[in-house]
Amino acid sequence: MNNDHFKGKYEVELKYRLRSKSEFLQILDCIPHEVMLQDNVERDWYFDSSDRSLEKANKSVCIRTMEPSGIKLWIVKGPEPDKCVATNIVDACNAKQMLKTMGFDVVLEAQKSRSIYFVGEFHITVDCLAGIGDFAEFAIMTDDESQLVSYRAQLEELALQFGLTEEMLQSKSYKQMFIEHARNC
Repeated sequence: MNNDHFKGKYEVELKYRLRSKSEFLQILDCIPHEVMLQDNVERDWYFDSSDRSLEKANKSVCIRTMEPSGIKLWIVKGPEPDKCVATNIVDACNAKQMLKTMGFDVVLEAQKSRSIYFVGEFHITVDCLAGIGDFAEFAIMTDDESQLVSYRAQLEELALQFGLTEEMLQSKSYKQMFIEHARNC
């Protein structure tokens, strides 16, 4: 398994709401792929300053833990939609404490179930957000900004193999979905 799938400062990502997770997985079983992990529970802690300066600048800072895989990440997204930097960390508790020491507060805690598959150079995540729904993200990370448009077209083509169309695309981040869900509960 190649972890180069997660290297690069740009992430081209298309997120689709799934009508049927089981049908999606049946199609995936017919396509050559590798399994990175299945049914991991991800916990995310999103941080921002008290004046929400990161949100205003279209940036996001998150500490993520994944079990049972044991992966721990520090993720920064934005300000551009495709800009994403993530790094492995050893101690998520210390990383969260460091952010708090720098004046950031936890503005959202979220949890989801995630499976990650590799199809060629692309990765597909299948996510279950309790009370919100099931989603599939088709993505690739790269340092080559000139490839973003081409990769987007290739991801759209791959998604079509699963019967996913432009109308099923989701423009909201999971963070936005979790915030809206909490407001409506």
